[in-house]
Amino acid sequence: MEKTNKQALQVAALRNGTVIDHIPSEKLFTVVSLLKLQEMDSNITIGFNLESKKLGKKGIIKVADKFFSDEEISRLSVVAPHVKLNIIRDYEVVEKKEVHMPDELRGIVKCANPKCITNNEPMTTLFHVVDKEQGILKCHYCEKEQNKENIKLL
Repeated sequence: MEKTNKQALQVAALRNGTVIDHIPSEKLFTVVSLLKLQEMDSNITIGFNLESKKLGKKGIIKVADKFFSDEEISRLSVVAPHVKLNIIRDYEVVEKKEVHMPDELRGIVKCANPKCITNNEPMTTLFHVVDKEQGILKCHYCEKEQNKENIKLL
């Protein structure tokens, strides 16, 4: 076996956990933050600016012994709508998931309306996704619409 293959294998092998792939490189650290990976005790491998046929450059995150809930994963749809998740058990990919934008986003996005109650009272934001293709979000409280390209994350 070639030395380079051995080195690649040492990093790639994951007994149990989740591989988050096809993350746009510029969104990699936002994904780390959204999933609160910095607070985990798990072994986490982060690959940045890796070559990708689809994206040119991509990021990848491997998290040992962690299986994310659908709610945790739906948070990613705001910043990285086309990420792929590989669920690994005993070194085998047992499930592949694609991230989909949920109907609602709670406590993830800041309302762009400075007069909105969510910006003036200690309360959780709630947005309805009115157009998943275009990424149009509508604030539940003030009804201001904003495009996901222009949002600020909490």
